[in-house]
Amino acid sequence: MSEYREIITKSVVAKGRKFTKSHHNIQPPHRPTSILGCWIINHKYDAKKIGKKVEVHGTFDVNLWYSNHENTKTSVIIENVSYKDIIKLKYRDSDYHDDNEIIARVLQQPNCLDASISDQGSKIVVQVEREILVECVGETKMTVIFHRDGIEDDWDDDFEDDEIDDIKTDFLDFEESKKK
Repeated sequence: MSEYREIITKSVVAKGRKFTKSHHNIQPPHRPTSILGCWIINHKYDAKKIGKKVEVHGTFDVNLWYSNHENTKTSVIIENVSYKDIIKLKYRDSDYHDDNEIIARVLQQPNCLDASISDQGSKIVVQVEREILVECVGETKMTVIFHRDGIEDDWDDDFEDDEIDDIKTDFLDFEESKKK
């Protein structure tokens, strides 16, 4: 005889995702002539739940290599950029408890799309993209079938091993099947 049981377990009860493009103005110490390269490294972030949204606070370093003094010298400038992304949550489970455990994963690390010298010629504008996924883990309830006597006897076959050996297979003509 089977009965139903309710189990309290932790599961993902809400998710959110955000893709962001942003522009950052960098003021180098020397007037830039051309951009030679731009890399983004040292991405760090932290997430916390506020209401039905998650705030992700993060930082990364923009490493910008540029030429100056009419392309006669090069310099590298490193600028630390901070950001705050607010990600809306979509709840899948309406019957949850204590959903304050947040898992944040970066789907796309901050990446430089473009670096160009501004119209005034003294600043460099860097375009950056990134994507973050957040999940809220909470306690939820699930219902399962419980068998008091252990496994039910639905697993028994109607055939015994001796009966399988007695099956006649000579109705198959192997010579005919080889021709096809």
